[in-house]
Amino acid sequence: MPRNFTPKVVTANHLLKGDVIYQTANGWTRHLAEAEILTDEADADLRLIDAAQQTNVVVGAYLADVDVTGDTPSPTHFREDFRARGPSNYAHGKQEELRNV
Repeated sequence: MPRNFTPKVVTANHLLKGDVIYQTANGWTRHLAEAEILTDEADADLRLIDAAQQTNVVVGAYLADVDVTGDTPSPTHFREDFRARGPSNYAHGKQEELRNV
């Protein structure tokens, strides 16, 4: 028996910068909170195909599960949580503003 479809986002890595990006209704963002939440399986598949064809912008596009019970979507898997936080050092990326904390 197939599993029920759960909310997802399309995520990938930016081709030139390498950081994590998320698909929005009109392009890409580096913030999960701005990502387009996909609740329909067929629509999610089409959005993933669209993302995979943008080889001049992204690499490694895939669907990631998100929890939408709060104000903003949150990852359901630790890998996606780690990716959403940015690089694991404070020298660059999303965590740059935290390096003096």
